[in-house]
Formats: sequence, structure tokens, C-alpha cells
Amino acid sequence: MPHRHPEGPERVAGPTPGGPVDLNLLRTFVAVHRAGSFTAAAHLLGLSQPTVTAQIRTLERRLGRELFERLPRGVAPSPYADELAARLTPPLDALTAAAGEGPGPGAAAPGPVHLAGPAEVMGARVLPGLAELAGRGVRLRVTLGLTDPLLAELRAGRHDLVIASTRPRGRSLEAVPLMDEEFVLVAAPGWARRIGAPRRVAEEGPAALDAVPLITYAEDLPIARRYWRYVFGQRLTRQAAVTVPDLRGVLAAVAAGAGFSVLPRYLCLAELASGAVVPLHDPEDPPLNTVFLVQRPGAPANPHVALVRDHLLRAGKDW
Repeated sequence: MPHRHPEGPERVAGPTPGGPVDLNLLRTFVAVHRAGSFTAAAHLLGLSQPTVTAQIRTLERRLGRELFERLPRGVAPSPYADELAARLTPPLDALTAAAGEGPGPGAAAPGPVHLAGPAEVMGARVLPGLAELAGRGVRLRVTLGLTDPLLAELRAGRHDLVIASTRPRGRSLEAVPLMDEEFVLVAAPGWARRIGAPRRVAEEGPAALDAVPLITYAEDLPIARRYWRYVFGQRLTRQAAVTVPDLRGVLAAVAAGAGFSVLPRYLCLAELASGAVVPLHDPEDPPLNTVFLVQRPGAPANPHVALVRDHLLRAGKDW
């Protein structure tokens, strides 16, 4: 007699003839895909776990495909399920929002999602990208900080998701690319005119910047050092005139004429468009840094964690 895992059936046989697929089956499928288990999806939908299992079994028979691999803890989507979820999730989310629907009457509200990351990318990209979820009952608790301490806190269970400026080492955390930061060398227009940038910087390299104060967010000049090494092929040896432990403060100082800095382009888009700051150099291949979305392995107990994660990954494609 074949063994069956308690979370659901084994491989589905073939397709079952029938009409259009019930919308409730598709909603259940998206909930399982997000939550990573039938039990968590049942909690999200306000259904019993056997009902969710039965609905997924029905959908698999209708499609003639196995959508999820049953694991000792939760389920893993098949490649076909990932493709199906990518097509279904946006219209189903829009339909749910338009109808004002939420979990079933017997469901307890999911807890807050604890999200952490650097202040700059959280303020400029992540939180605006998650704004619509607040109206759909998702509660966020946000912590701002540097990547290494936040990853240590994630391992200790203090956060659900972390936006990280570097990929974590080891296998204790799972990381997926979220967005790329492009770095740009900028100053106020007065400094650009005074040193003849960007022409002189292109001709003379960083020596053209010797008379301009350097503004950074840390004494070890991490972003500027990367730019010098990648673009100019040199080691940066100068010291900062001003350090501000927040890139938004660095941008404000640069725009006020304090000196030059290297900043993520997304952070100074408005200032570049208005002319408050200008590029001092225009390399053909600007340096990039990949930002990662990080979580602990396994399906989260809170289904809204998966909802926030999926929403960020979709939004990140446009960043």
C-alpha cells in the first residue's frame, strides 16, 4: 500500500475533465504557495487543514499536475506551481482588495511582520513598495540598522525578513537578490563648475577632486573605496571631511555644497533631476551592489511574512 504524507496525497494521476476551475481553488493554491504549508494557508484562509488539502488535491487533478512536493514540514512548489502563482497572484490580489475580503470568520488575524534593513533603502524603496499592504490588514514592525547586526538578530529570531546590503555567509539564512544599487559620484553644481567636472575627472581621474571635501557615512569610506577601486583602479587614501551615519544626511550635506560623495542613484534621483546635485563622472560601467532579501530557512508560521516577501520581490523588479 503506498505511503501518504498526512499533509496531502501522493502524485496526482491525470487530468479530470471539467469546466472552468473554481476561483476558490485558485485562491487556496495562492495561499499555500505563499505560506509554504497547508496548515499555515488554512490559518490564513479561515479553513480547516483537511479542506485546504482536499482543494489542492482537486486542483491538481483538474490540472493533471502535481503542484507541491509534500515535505516533513510544509510543502515545496513545483516549477509549474511557481509559474502559475506568478500569473495568478496579481489579479487575485486585486480582486481581493476590490472586494474588501479577508480571512474567513473563524481565522485569527496573523501577527505583525518584523522587517529590518538599512534606513536609506527602507525609506526610499521598501516601505513605499509595501504601502498598499497596510490597507489589506498586514501589520509591519520595522527596525533600521546596519546589515551585519541585523543578520545576527535574524538568526536569533528577532526579525522575519531583513534587507541586506551583502549576501549572508553560511547556510543558516536564505537570501535572494532584491535589487541592484548603482553608485554615482556627485556634488553640488558650484563644485562641479569650480573643478570643471565631469570633463576634468574623465581626463585626470580622482586627482581632479583633490580640492573638494569628501563627505561619507563611515570613517572607513566603504562606498567611496569601492567606487575608487572599480572605476579608477586606485586605492582611496584620503580622509573624509564630514561623516554622517545616514546616507540621507550625506546627500543633504552634498546638496548644500559641503563637498562630494558617492551615493546610490535611487537615493538622489530627485536631486539629480532638479539639478541640486550633479554627476562629477559618467563611467561607461558604473559600480553596482546587489541588495538581498534574507530570511531563515523553512516556511514561516505567519502567512503574512510570505505575502510581504512575494510583494517585495515583485516590486524589486522595477527598482
